[in-house]
Amino acid sequence: MNFLTPKGFLQVGGIVLIVVGLAGFFGIIGPAPDSSLFGEAWWFDNVENWAHLVIGVVGVIAAFMLTDPNMQRQLVMVLGIVALAVGVVNFFTTSFLGANLESPADLILHLVVGAWALAASWKR
Repeated sequence: MNFLTPKGFLQVGGIVLIVVGLAGFFGIIGPAPDSSLFGEAWWFDNVENWAHLVIGVVGVIAAFMLTDPNMQRQLVMVLGIVALAVGVVNFFTTSFLGANLESPADLILHLVVGAWALAASWKR
């Protein structure tokens, strides 16, 4: 599987987001700094955990249910734009739509995932 294609991004990225969301809920990397393995350096609150879980599930389902490669491409492009937008917003505030984005790791993660999604959206 090529993770630099829209389908690959949806599969790999979706699975990673599901794992991250569940890890946040189960006290591995959240839902508070004191319950994260990384402490204050990197943790996800429950708003982020839900967002990661829902987007991950949608991504995995879309990888298999969207049979039109152009639809996959468009979805991945939208996800990339959203991730980059959250990263840019994080330069100016540490709270967005109820989620705490207090760690520089949040900012870097969103920018990297956004760039990955946009790069994957250009591949066929």
